[in-house]
Amino acid sequence: MPRLSLYVLRQLVGPVLLFAFILTSVVWLSQSLRLLDLVINRGQSAPVFVYLTLLIIPSLMIIILPIAFFGGTLYGLHKLNADSELVVMSASGYSRWQLALPVLALGGIVVLLTFFCTLYLSPETQRLMKDKVLDIRADIGAAMLSEGEFNTPADGLTVFIRELSPDGHIRGILVHDSRDEKHPITYLAESGMLAQTPAGARLIMRDGTIEQSGQAGAQLAVLRFSRYVFDLDQFSGQAQEKERETSERFLPELFWPTFKGPVAQRTLDIYAAEGHNRLSAPLYPLAFAFIALAAVTRGRRGRGAYALRLTGASLAAGILRILGYGAQGIVARDPSYAILLYLIPLLGAGAAAAEVMSFDSTSFFQRIVQRFYRAPTEAAP
Repeated sequence: MPRLSLYVLRQLVGPVLLFAFILTSVVWLSQSLRLLDLVINRGQSAPVFVYLTLLIIPSLMIIILPIAFFGGTLYGLHKLNADSELVVMSASGYSRWQLALPVLALGGIVVLLTFFCTLYLSPETQRLMKDKVLDIRADIGAAMLSEGEFNTPADGLTVFIRELSPDGHIRGILVHDSRDEKHPITYLAESGMLAQTPAGARLIMRDGTIEQSGQAGAQLAVLRFSRYVFDLDQFSGQAQEKERETSERFLPELFWPTFKGPVAQRTLDIYAAEGHNRLSAPLYPLAFAFIALAAVTRGRRGRGAYALRLTGASLAAGILRILGYGAQGIVARDPSYAILLYLIPLLGAGAAAAEVMSFDSTSFFQRIVQRFYRAPTEAAP
């Protein structure tokens, strides 16, 4: 790669990384908030929360990487143009295709990263997250270890712990089992401890009473004990989902899925649409690369005309991606239209590449904005 191309590449990498970091931080923060309730109510630690939120990132990168690449590339090329560096390069014989080389090289890297996230990293992390969330919901023992509070870690179970010592011993225990509304049972104990046994989680209580009411509270039976083992696994709810969701399946599992029972054709169509979308989504950075090049290098250099081209390029990129999302819905209803998912980014890239090499003085993106806003452009100096 020529030295000028390496220089252009360095000028583009910084904005792309900055855009990716900002977008990832904003979206990651909004998505991680929904995990706070699960982590806090189940008594999980901060490292568990961080682990779960990190598992969200690969799925976000599938959407964020192409957008960050377009925004960063458009900004980097605009900065080079605003500083008249592109004019100097052009005067020294640096052609448009030589300028396109670093842009396409960076776009190729983004395409490979997007393919990696789409085909492997995203489904793998989605599986890890689902398994971890199921383990957290099943860990009823950790959910009840909050001293001085009435906790309801499962339906029909209320637990109060007066004091929890650093060595794991519990003082002052109240457990209320109300699954049978006509005969609720209350366990009171002076002390105890939570134990993880090969058979599951057990609450071992010492020196307490078991109080069971009958006849709608008219009778109360009290039984004293010196040691009683309370089975917590009966409240844990270990039910696992029968089938993996589309986001948790790898590409072969989407095109050739296996099921434990009969499945509707509609489900198979949705899986196939998701598979085609994963293969076509990484193609958008190539289209975005040519759109950014066309916006900066083509058309008149008047300030008003240049601003219109940048606005039109952003509109064109947004419309192109929205068409892709719309095509995914069409393919989910009728898989015979799967070719649309590939044609949209490829035709967009082809049209933008033709615009880069065209010799028309009025840019296509400028004409888009003029059609929408009917705004006059400045004459070329």
